[in-house]
Amino acid sequence: MTTVRDAAPDERAMPKGRDLYVILGALMLAMLLAALDQTIVSTALPTIVSDLGGLNHLSWVVTAYLLASTASTPLWGKLGDQYGRKRLFQASIVLFLIGSALCGLSQDMFELILFRALQGLGGGGLMVLVVAIVGDVVPPRERGRYQGLFGAVFGVSSVCGPLLGGWFVDNLSWRWVFYINLPVGVLALIVIAAVLPRTGERERHRIDYLGTLLIVGWAVGLVLVTTWGGTTYAWSSAPIIGLAAASVVLIGVWVLVERRAAEPVLPPALLVNRVFALGAAISFAVGFAMFGALTFLPIFLQVVHGVSPTLSGVYLLPMMLGMLVSSIGSGQLITRFGRYKVFPVVGTPMIAGALYLLSRLDETSSTLEMSLRFALLGFGLGLVMQVLVIAVQNAVSYEDLGSATSGVTFFRQIGGSFGVAVFGSIFSNQLASHVESLAPVLPPGFDPAAVQGNPMLLDRFPAQVKNAVLHAYAQSIDSVFLWAVPVAAFAFVLTWFLREVPLRATSQTRDYGEGFGAAPTVRSSRHEIERALSQLMRRDPKAAELYGRLAGLCGVQLPLGSVWALCRIAKDGEVARQELADRAGVTVEEGRPYIDRLVEAGYVQRREGTLAITASGRRVADSLFTARREGLCRHVEGWDPEEHPELADLLTRLAEASLGDDVDGELLRPAPVHRT
Repeated sequence: MTTVRDAAPDERAMPKGRDLYVILGALMLAMLLAALDQTIVSTALPTIVSDLGGLNHLSWVVTAYLLASTASTPLWGKLGDQYGRKRLFQASIVLFLIGSALCGLSQDMFELILFRALQGLGGGGLMVLVVAIVGDVVPPRERGRYQGLFGAVFGVSSVCGPLLGGWFVDNLSWRWVFYINLPVGVLALIVIAAVLPRTGERERHRIDYLGTLLIVGWAVGLVLVTTWGGTTYAWSSAPIIGLAAASVVLIGVWVLVERRAAEPVLPPALLVNRVFALGAAISFAVGFAMFGALTFLPIFLQVVHGVSPTLSGVYLLPMMLGMLVSSIGSGQLITRFGRYKVFPVVGTPMIAGALYLLSRLDETSSTLEMSLRFALLGFGLGLVMQVLVIAVQNAVSYEDLGSATSGVTFFRQIGGSFGVAVFGSIFSNQLASHVESLAPVLPPGFDPAAVQGNPMLLDRFPAQVKNAVLHAYAQSIDSVFLWAVPVAAFAFVLTWFLREVPLRATSQTRDYGEGFGAAPTVRSSRHEIERALSQLMRRDPKAAELYGRLAGLCGVQLPLGSVWALCRIAKDGEVARQELADRAGVTVEEGRPYIDRLVEAGYVQRREGTLAITASGRRVADSLFTARREGLCRHVEGWDPEEHPELADLLTRLAEASLGDDVDGELLRPAPVHRT
């Protein structure tokens, strides 16, 4: 049997203190850049369209980034495992910065869309590799402490993205929406190069390149159908029918390829899992509504109500804050009561109702009316997003845990891509139709698209013309939200078929990055469980109680400080007395009574300046580690570690990592012998 000592990584080489905080700061900056670029563009879109033209292609500025980042994340994750994460992370930063610079230099809409896709490729690497690198530089027991920090990055990006985008447009130029990435990204790149060690285990993968390319192919094909259909081409035209047929064929080929792939991007077996299929469909609808609203609400605010780009970001704050409050609140309630189905059942009709109310807004709507409707939409979205991840994680086998988690967030991003494209097509069609009906009152050569970038142009025309154009814009955007209502209503129907089963402890831990909907998630099953267990270990009792409980279970009659020292010495095999005292935060003399007890019991030998574990000490330490491991096993009830060697090894590693590590002052106070 492999002992915990053999399985555990050496945590002593991990960065500590100032170096660790500098690395984490640089990682958070990099993740902030990638997350911001999903939302920061929304309030700048009207001005971008006015400057570059291409109203019909507006949605692709958002869609190109979403598709590229979503499709590339599995590749970045596996390439990082295989070739080392530091260099891959540096490459993703460079790629992201190149894409950002080129976006800022774009001279037409085609260039901007192309460079946004390039930026998205780098952004996908940033998001997935940051999470993996945290696992390389932070010991497992400590990782839960930092999960909230990286979750907060997504919350900040959701709230600040539209606000920053509007501020740059008002005070500098829309190009600074992209240029701002350069100094921040260069700073992160320098810090990572200087401080981040080349750590992390290498793991060979059979990367599913063909499956990834096929996903991109059918997703782009279907998005083009929804973008061009009824605008550039008639729905019954040969190009639209051909694209639709080709996309269906690519989906069929993709399913066949995934069945044969050694490590598929999305295992086909998941698609026939009822809970996953329902979760993916609902997640698609949620992404559809969220990204569509983020794209077209700023146009409504800036054009119809004439607010500045910065103020349009302020107007969106109720939606973002509603999403954050409900996402965090629902997670807390799920942890407390263990029930999750009620949240999507309540949240999806909120989304449908909010979309319907948004479709009733017009140029006369008050700020209070708009704010309440925005908040309702955000609150409904927050109730659903994280819960879908929890439901899926709770229903799949251990082998599929990582794929299922990433699959749900993948379909949310794909839904966002389709939502933006469909909303854009509906908006363009409706605006063209309404403007055509206004031809008798419009002056010759009037271009309604120009109004998006500069609504003040309408002040040059008579009130009759201005009011007619504003009403046309309001009606066009209202149609967008009205068409989205059936999508949300369909998601509501699907929620009733979600099966609710008792939650595993690991399913009750939250990743706020997933909950805020900012990024696709790509983690293996091992990394997913490690993340959850590290959070659960933060809820452990104080060290004195934990060591006392383990000593009682194993019949170890030693002071608690001696139990801690035994675990520490057993992990190292042999340790210098001064090093052990330093780790305990005491002098050698203060720690001597605890070591004397170990020596008297025959568990430890004193050598010249060092302390070494004996065979009997090893047996006692292994019994303590085993008891700790059995406690961790209860968190993964329903998955038998004996059937999953990877899970068994992880539990063994975490059991050792969590003992002989942290020191509680109570452990080193004189204590009576613990008796069973």
